[in-house]
Amino acid sequence: MAHVEDRWWKSVKDPESKKTTRVKTDLHGKGMRYRVRFLDPNGDERSRSFPDRCKRQADDFLIEVESTKREGKYVDPRAGQIKFRKQAESWIKGQSSDAATRVILHSRLDSQIYPVFGDLSVSAVKPSTVRDWLGRLDDLKLSENYKAVLFTVLSSVLDSAVEDKLITVNPCKTKSIKKPIGVSPEIVVWPTERLSKVRGGLAPRFKIICPLGGGCGLRQGEILGVSPDDVDRAAQLLHVRRQIRTVRGTLVFAPPKGGKIRRVPLSSSVLGDIDRHEQDFPAVEITLPWREPGGEPVTVRLLVAGEGGRLYSGDLFHKVVWLGGFREAGLEYRKRADGMHALRHFFASLLLSQGVSIKELAEYLGHSDPGFTLRTYTHLMPSSFERARLAVDGVFGLWATDGLEAA
Repeated sequence: MAHVEDRWWKSVKDPESKKTTRVKTDLHGKGMRYRVRFLDPNGDERSRSFPDRCKRQADDFLIEVESTKREGKYVDPRAGQIKFRKQAESWIKGQSSDAATRVILHSRLDSQIYPVFGDLSVSAVKPSTVRDWLGRLDDLKLSENYKAVLFTVLSSVLDSAVEDKLITVNPCKTKSIKKPIGVSPEIVVWPTERLSKVRGGLAPRFKIICPLGGGCGLRQGEILGVSPDDVDRAAQLLHVRRQIRTVRGTLVFAPPKGGKIRRVPLSSSVLGDIDRHEQDFPAVEITLPWREPGGEPVTVRLLVAGEGGRLYSGDLFHKVVWLGGFREAGLEYRKRADGMHALRHFFASLLLSQGVSIKELAEYLGHSDPGFTLRTYTHLMPSSFERARLAVDGVFGLWATDGLEAA
């Protein structure tokens, strides 16, 4: 039976008078005075000790334990002693099978989260600990977007600790903590003239990246992973099957972002660009491991490669090839507006201007959530203001005319 034991005093019954009196035990004045003894949901005996003058805290703890047992929310007080770092490493295993994603998560934990939380037990992470950490991120002048990403990682690890019944509440979700909110800058769409100038500045063997990005909406890694064998000429489709990415310093083939192969409509003009490119710069057979270093070797005929079949990491391609195109074209490079993602934005704006639906555009871009596509590109959609005015005038304009005639 659950109870609070006083280790300093015991009750003794006189066999003759039958009276019960309290006498000191051998432990009187030594160590913790009160010990709460109870059975956990598995029937195993547990206990927790409290010092002298803390009888009320011991009683409250016992009430809380019995209440959480009835509600199915019991957490072993000792379970929360597991280190945050160990819990985080367990959490990562359930996030993604993609090696590159795990590398990114480890990087975020190592750089900004482990230095503060790594050696703490999960039960020692309090709302005040999280608030102090958020203040530290502010002092480091980190961007709002990066702070939001780091907070999400921290909160997700602590959510896993709640699910594993190591703690009862995620301290990141208390009222005293305001979650950092990322800011999405408005997309700047290139005019056609800028796309033309950038393409003109690129080396001949790399000009194909403009129609692949601006005409098919491919990401940088997907452009580097395109094969002429991905083209379905009969259906005029491009199958986006892979990307090239770097995992722990090694180039690998990997599925497109989100792990889903997709199909993109292939215009006659872009197909013609692909044919001309392959005629001038024949595809090169490249063998890389699949997904991660040491993965199964996969051989693909790649459309985009340097001289002698040279491959580029995404970062090196950006610095050498992409920025080189701007220098050659005499254009000033704008950090946020002129990355290779500008090609995808150009593609999106082009399709929206022609009435392609958000749902279709999301499929072509490889977005799993059309809502994300809508939030990203809603300001590029053709204005419906004039259509709305005409619709209203179609009704109220008639009434106005009728009124004049009646007058």
